[in-house]
Amino acid sequence: MYRNSKMIPTGKPERHCRLFNKWISNHINQRINMKKKLLALAVFLLPALVLQAQNLPQLGKAPVSKIVGAMTLEEKANLVVGTGMRMMGMPSGNAGPGAPGGQGARPAAAQAQQGPVIGQTQEMVAGAAGTTYSIPRLGIPAIVVADGPAGLRISPTRVNDKNTYYCTAFPVATLLASTWDVDLVNSVGKAMGNEVLEYGVDVILGPGMNIHRNPLCGRNFEYYSEDPFVAGKMGAAMVNGIESQGVGTSVKHYAANNAETNRNSLNTVVSQRALREIYLRGFGILVQESQPWTIMSSYNLINGTYAPQNYDLLTKVLRNDWGFKGLVMTDWFGGRDPVEMMKAGNDLLMPGTPAQSAAILAAVKEGKLDIKILDRNVERVLNLILQAPRFKGYKFSNKPDLKAHAEVTRQAADDGMVLLKNNSALPLAQEVKKIAAFGNTSYEIITGGTGSGDVNEAYSVSLVEGLQNAGYTVNENLQSMYASYLKASREGKPRSRGFMMGSIPITELAVNPDIVNSMVNVSDAAIITIGRNSGEGNDRKDVEGDFELSSAEREMIQLVSKTYQAKSKKVIVILNVGGVIETAGWKDYPDAILLAWQAGQETGNSIADVLSGKVNPSGKLATTFPVKYSDVPSAKNFPGKVLEKSSEKPSGEGDMMSQFMRPQAAEVTYEEGIYVGYRYYNTFNVPVSYEFGYGSSYTTFEYSNLKLSSTNFSKPITVTADIKNTGKVAGKEVAQLYIGAPAGKLDKPESELKGFVKTRLLQPGEVQTISFTINGQSLESFDEATSSWIADPGKYAVKVGSSCRDIRLNGFFTLGRSLTVKKESNALAPKVKINELKPGKAM
Repeated sequence: MYRNSKMIPTGKPERHCRLFNKWISNHINQRINMKKKLLALAVFLLPALVLQAQNLPQLGKAPVSKIVGAMTLEEKANLVVGTGMRMMGMPSGNAGPGAPGGQGARPAAAQAQQGPVIGQTQEMVAGAAGTTYSIPRLGIPAIVVADGPAGLRISPTRVNDKNTYYCTAFPVATLLASTWDVDLVNSVGKAMGNEVLEYGVDVILGPGMNIHRNPLCGRNFEYYSEDPFVAGKMGAAMVNGIESQGVGTSVKHYAANNAETNRNSLNTVVSQRALREIYLRGFGILVQESQPWTIMSSYNLINGTYAPQNYDLLTKVLRNDWGFKGLVMTDWFGGRDPVEMMKAGNDLLMPGTPAQSAAILAAVKEGKLDIKILDRNVERVLNLILQAPRFKGYKFSNKPDLKAHAEVTRQAADDGMVLLKNNSALPLAQEVKKIAAFGNTSYEIITGGTGSGDVNEAYSVSLVEGLQNAGYTVNENLQSMYASYLKASREGKPRSRGFMMGSIPITELAVNPDIVNSMVNVSDAAIITIGRNSGEGNDRKDVEGDFELSSAEREMIQLVSKTYQAKSKKVIVILNVGGVIETAGWKDYPDAILLAWQAGQETGNSIADVLSGKVNPSGKLATTFPVKYSDVPSAKNFPGKVLEKSSEKPSGEGDMMSQFMRPQAAEVTYEEGIYVGYRYYNTFNVPVSYEFGYGSSYTTFEYSNLKLSSTNFSKPITVTADIKNTGKVAGKEVAQLYIGAPAGKLDKPESELKGFVKTRLLQPGEVQTISFTINGQSLESFDEATSSWIADPGKYAVKVGSSCRDIRLNGFFTLGRSLTVKKESNALAPKVKINELKPGKAM
C-alpha cells in the first residue's frame, strides 16, 4: 500500500529503509495519541451519555405518546412488523409474500431462511408462532404469540431439556358450541388461558369465529356454528375465560373466510346485508361482550380488497361501528401491501418480513404514508405489550395443572356430544359387558383437527381405552385384527399428507360376514366408529370417504346392524368427526347414533360416560346435517372458481405451501345471501337429516306456561317459560327462542335464533323457569339503502322450543311502527350486482 505513496522519498535503498522505519514509528505514535484522546473524550462524555440514557422514557413509566416520540423512524417501522419465522420449503431471500427473515435488532433466529414453520421463537417459547420486535433502550420487550383454537400449540420437547411441555387438547369448537353452555365454555377458556400464562405465551391465536357457510370447509371444526348469535355468544365466553387469566386472544379470521381453497387469493363477493347479518354479526357480538386484546384479519379479499388492507372492514366497521379498542394483526403472511395495511388499521404484520419494514420506512420518507398513521399503529402495539404478562414480569412456571384441565375437558366433552338417534339402545343395559368395537377409529381416536388448530397433548384416550376404563371388556381378537391391519397399512407409506396437514387416512378395514358372525356370538353389543379429519389448507370433498361414507363403511354398518339385530343385540355408531357428514342414507340401520365430534384428549372417556349412562347427553346441533350435499344453499359455488389459468398446482390442493408460493386469483359469490344454514332450510321448506338445535336425551322435557311481559313492543319484552323433566333420569335441556319477523321492506327468514338457555341438571319431576329478553337487536335486519338496522312494523312470532323445528310454545307481539335500531357506516359494498336468493325465487 505504500509503494506509490508520496511520503516515501526516492534514492538509495539503505536511506529508504531508515526513512521508512522512521515514518512507520511516527505513524504508530500518532495513532496511539489519537486513541488516548478518544478515550479521554469518551471518559468525559460518559456521564452525559449515561444521563441521556437515564432520561429516555421507559414503557410503563412514561405515557405511551412519549415512548412513540422517543422512537426512531426505523424502530417504528420495525415495531409494527413481527420478527419473522422459519418456514420449511421457503426459498431464501425475500421472494413472495411470505418471505421469512429478520432485520436490524431482530433475533438471530429471525435471519434463518429454512426450518419448521413452528419454532421461530425457540429462545423464548419453543414452538410458538411468532414474536414482536423489542426495543430494550425504551423498555419495550418482545412478546410471544402462539396457535391455539383448541388448546395452546407449542413444542412438547426442547433441545437439551429433559422436561416436557405438553398442553391440554380441549374439545373442538363445533363440540363446544353443541354444549350451548356459555358458562362451561368460559371455564374451558379459563383453563386454556392458564396454560397460555404458565408456558410464557402472551397471546393465543383464537378463537375462530367464521360461519359454517358450507359443511365442506376444512376448518369448520375450529368454528362454532352456522348461526352468528351462537358463534358470538360462545366466542365471547371463550375470550372472557382466556383473558381472565391475564393473557390475550386474537379472534380470527376477520372476516368471510369460509373456505380454505385458494384462501390467500379468494375474492369473496357478498352483499352488505349478508355481511352484516351473517358473517360480521358474530364478531360484533364478541367485541361488544368481551373486547378482546386483538383481532386477526383474514387472508381473503372482500368485494375486491384484501381483508388486511380493507379500511371499511378494520376501521369503519370494527372500530367506528363496534367500538373495538384493541389491536389488529394479520394472519401469517396475510395481505399484499404493507403500506395499505397500515392505512387500513392493520396494526401488526405477522409473522413479519424485512421487506415489510423496509416498505413502511420508505413510504414515510417518501410521503406516501402519514407518520401519524404509523404512530397510531405503534401506539396500539405498545398498548398490547403493556397488557402482556411478559412485560409485567410474570414468572411463568412451565407447570400448569394439566390434570385439573383434563377434568374440564372431559366435562365439556360430556356436555357437547349429541345423541342423534336412540332406539332404546342407550344407555347400555346393565347386562351389556362385552363389546365388539368395529371401525379403524375405534382404535385410533381423532381428538382434534390438523394444522394450526392441532395440539401437542401428553396422551389421548381412544374409544377402546375409554370403554375399558368404564368397566367394559372389548373383544381382544377383533382389537388385534385392527392393530395388525393399521400397522400393515402404514408400512412403506408416508405418515403425513403434507405441511401441517396431518396424517394420511387409512382405508377402512373391509369387514366380512365371517368376522361379524364370530363377534356376535361372543359380545353383547357392537360399536362402530366412523372417523373424519380435516384442517388448515384444504377443504373437504363431496366424495365417498369424506362427506359421504365409503362403501366399506356403509357395508360395515349394514352388515353389523343386520347381524346383531337378528340376535336382539344393539348396534351403536359413533361419529368421531370435526364437521358434518351425510347421515340420511344409512341412519336407519343402527340402533343409536352418537355424535362425539372431536372431543379432545379425553374423547374415549367421554364417549364411555355417555354410552354407560354416567352422563345424560345434553348436546344440541349448532349446525345442520342436510339430507344430501346438493341441498346446501352454497353447494353450487363452494369453494369458488379460479379466475386465471396457471401451470402451477392450484393452492388448496396438495401441500399447504402452495397457498403461499403459488396463489391463484379466485372468486366466490355468496348468492344465497342471508339464507345460510337453518335460515335457508326452514324458509324454503327443505328437508334435513338433523336440524339446527336438535339433540336427544335419555329423559324427556315438557314446555309450558309461556308468558310475555307485553304483546306490544315499545321497550324490551321479557319472555318466560317452564321446563319440566318428565322422564325417569336427571338431565339438562337447551331451550331456544326463535323470532319470526313480518316481511315488509326487507325479506326475512322463516325465523331466527334470538336466545337460548341451558337448564341446570333437572331431577325427574323438577321444573325450572327460564327467561329471555327481546330487545331492538332481536328484531332488526340490515337495510342497505340507509345503512341502518331496522325493524318493520307488524306481528312478530315468538317460538320457544327444543330445536328450530321442534317448537313447543308459541306467542306473538306487535311492533306498531317502523323502528330504526342503529345507524352504521356505509361500508364494504360489492362492486358488482349479486343475484341473491330470495323467498319465492329459485336459485
